[in-house]
Amino acid sequence: MATTANSGSQASKAKATKSSTTPIADKVTETLHESVDTLADHSASMEQKLRETATGTAASMSEKQAQAKQYWDASTVGKYTKENPLATAGIAFAAGVLLTSLLKRK
Repeated sequence: MATTANSGSQASKAKATKSSTTPIADKVTETLHESVDTLADHSASMEQKLRETATGTAASMSEKQAQAKQYWDASTVGKYTKENPLATAGIAFAAGVLLTSLLKRK
């Protein structure tokens, strides 16, 4: 019972405090609430646009990846790498060693 009476007095204090605010404070509070609401609306629309752009970009990248794979599979180099994987690794290693030695020289 004491808890109910205590919470009731806290509620009346909160109401008294709220009703004793000045018109300027009320206007500032109202303006801030409107600003927060506007910001929330804008952020929601920007999030939606960002999600749509990301979805479109993912689809575009998937198409480009498929095109690149088809081009690679049809190319002479692609065919050579599939037919001679060990030679391809050796060529890549030799090219790396050559490039490293050229870059280390001043």
